[in-house]
Amino acid sequence: MNKLVVFFTFSLLALLSQAIELDFCVGDLSLPRGPQAYTCKNPTTITTDDFVYTGFRGEKATTNIFRNNVTLASANAYPALNGLGISMGRLEFGVGGVIPLHSHRTSEVIIVIRGTIIAGFIDTNNRAYYKRLEVGDVMIFPQAMLHFQVNVGRTSATAFVSLNGANPGFQLTTPSLFAGNLPAQIAEQITLLSHNEVMRLKRAFGTA
Repeated sequence: MNKLVVFFTFSLLALLSQAIELDFCVGDLSLPRGPQAYTCKNPTTITTDDFVYTGFRGEKATTNIFRNNVTLASANAYPALNGLGISMGRLEFGVGGVIPLHSHRTSEVIIVIRGTIIAGFIDTNNRAYYKRLEVGDVMIFPQAMLHFQVNVGRTSATAFVSLNGANPGFQLTTPSLFAGNLPAQIAEQITLLSHNEVMRLKRAFGTA
């Protein structure tokens, strides 16, 4: 038993010592991503530009079916986040635009910087927590909870989100059911929607 304790103690110390040997680990996107993160880029090739993300600049079109635009700065697009356990996103809403029901592997914090939205999440007891958010308001969506945002103002809206994972994932519930290769018959059975309703949704996503 004592030997086992010693083994795990030294294993933990080894992990901790490894964790502080590097100041950062900018991801090398030319190599396959591992289960935890990307391999570190060669430090001699790293420049200041590696730590700067410019993808949030400019106007974003909101012409899709949901009248939104989501720009996610995760490790895949912003390699400096690799291994840091953080990411960000910019959400743009056209008038009446929505970020439909979705989930992440992480928790999320949202702050509204323009317009007015209703944001909320649904817990595992099917209780909904939602609130009208104005400019400067902040709301948290706990890890893995289904959540959404709706523009309820008369103008477009913008919000930024922060997530506690460098690769948080982003799974939209409706497209998961109707925009992929799930057969219509199965979609009908698991959603209790009629055949016509399922086919209407699949046509909307171009998969009918």
